[in-house]
Amino acid sequence: MATIWFMIVAVMVAMYVLFDGFDLGAGALHLIIAKTDEERRTVLRAIGPVWDGNEVWLLAAGGTLYFAFPLLYASSFSGFYLPLMMVLWLLMLRAIGIEFRSHIGDPMSKSFFDVIFSVASILLAIFFGAALGNVVRGVPLNPNHYFFEPLWTNWRVGEQNGILDWYTVICGVVALVTLTLHGSLYLATKTEGDLNLRARKAASVLWPVEMLLTIVSFVATVLVVPHVLENYSKWPIGYLVPVVVFASLGYMSYAHNKGNDKGAFLASCGYIVGMLVGAAFALYPNVLPASTGPEYSLTIFNTAAGSHGLGVGFVWWTLGMLLAIGYFVFIYRMFRGKVKLEEGSDHGY
Repeated sequence: MATIWFMIVAVMVAMYVLFDGFDLGAGALHLIIAKTDEERRTVLRAIGPVWDGNEVWLLAAGGTLYFAFPLLYASSFSGFYLPLMMVLWLLMLRAIGIEFRSHIGDPMSKSFFDVIFSVASILLAIFFGAALGNVVRGVPLNPNHYFFEPLWTNWRVGEQNGILDWYTVICGVVALVTLTLHGSLYLATKTEGDLNLRARKAASVLWPVEMLLTIVSFVATVLVVPHVLENYSKWPIGYLVPVVVFASLGYMSYAHNKGNDKGAFLASCGYIVGMLVGAAFALYPNVLPASTGPEYSLTIFNTAAGSHGLGVGFVWWTLGMLLAIGYFVFIYRMFRGKVKLEEGSDHGY
């Protein structure tokens, strides 16, 4: 059951990144590709019906983590207290930027909230990428399974790391580029005219950057965590992951060049899932590796809740997921197609 719940948590995180990822990407591009108030309203209309629902996956992932691996939840949420508070503030500021700009008619206030929305989206993408980098690299866990990390130290990777170092910054940049490209492809599927052309142009610029950063991040990960490939040697099926990643990148470029915006967006989804599955596969059975030594690492075996609770929880989780999937299918089908400004209110509902 511990392995099953490890996979469940990974799925929940992947769902959050897939769905809220294009919201963050749209926010990162908001001030760049939308030149007029009408175009900015169109961007918000494209994500308006779904952005707050997409964030539920983050809450669900946190709740699942608390239920299945309580020690991991306690350790990580205390050790990452500072960045978690920053993420919470950024999530609130992003919501304020989306909602308030539609309730205030003053052009200067609208521009102010547009900047808040865009900057918060950019910083969230970077922080989420840096968080994943911390998990892959390892944190300075002590024998009691707790740790503290300052925001940064000397920017080097060692036993006593900061949250930000050269490796986690690379991870943050990879996340920013990936989600911005994801958002540009989503906007290309939802918009028309000049805004569509600018979204497609942004994707054309970002694709080669993503390809380069994918290679750079892989090399950096192997240098920082040499044992990261052990599971791939143990279970060769894992080598399908890089095949999926680079095949998704290849098809993304092909579909984009052919004008198939939906196909390119789905390829971006495949790329994100491939990268996250690759990280989870490399980490297993660790859920939070220790930079201070493998004997201090948190694994699925020393952090999981009782087997009876996990078994009962799996039944209820399955029922909950069926309801959630039904809701998301319904809402995305209802708002499928290109965005029309004359429909609904200013903030996209």
